[in-house]
Amino acid sequence: MIAMDETIFFNPGDSIGNFHDYNEAVAKAQIYREKNNIENGHVLVVKGVDDNKSFDIFLADNTVSHVDSPANPESSKPYKVTERF
Repeated sequence: MIAMDETIFFNPGDSIGNFHDYNEAVAKAQIYREKNNIENGHVLVVKGVDDNKSFDIFLADNTVSHVDSPANPESSKPYKVTERF
């Protein structure tokens, strides 16, 4: 289970959506979860550690361990969980 305010890593290419408005990101995450019958806690709205003005939606299953790809650190970026659906 992923805790709120935890720093986690994702490949940016796995993002379901990118939004500048937090409320829009939350609404789209809820819609995505309902349309795809995904269990609670598996759709995440996250905020980039380096970019506090942008919110992304990821599936929890797409979390990447930053130690998995030390040779290519560009393949994953750190994010903070802001909401879980």
